[in-house]
Amino acid sequence: MRVLGIDFGNKRIGLALSDETGTVASPLTYIDGGGLAAVSREIVRISTERQVGKIVVGVPLRLDGTRSEQTEYTLAFIAELQGTTTIPVAKWDERLTSVQANRALLEGNVRRSERREKIDKLAAQIMLQSYLDATNLPPTETSTL
Repeated sequence: MRVLGIDFGNKRIGLALSDETGTVASPLTYIDGGGLAAVSREIVRISTERQVGKIVVGVPLRLDGTRSEQTEYTLAFIAELQGTTTIPVAKWDERLTSVQANRALLEGNVRRSERREKIDKLAAQIMLQSYLDATNLPPTETSTL
């Protein structure tokens, strides 16, 4: 099952997509921000086109785990999205994914103008990969003596 990861922002929404096994995340694209309903419709269109079985939205919490204004805006988007699609929508902690994405782009010597285009979808990939790694844990092996 493919999983779509969303890094929701005010200006841009980064998207990442897993492989068919739901194991590896890859950056997909970004959507320029707009109204919640318009963005939700675009997400549903992309999800249908890509045969997505689950959507994971990164929820930005403060470092101490409390909510911010952006957290509340993201939760409003999630509510809108859930009302627009029958695809299951999960929430995932995305603290520091944008920082990680920016650091990776800096270390890769990506130009500033290119970083702006890539950071959102890379942050979505990092968040989605974190979700996939945490939820696709192999079953624990029990040893017999």
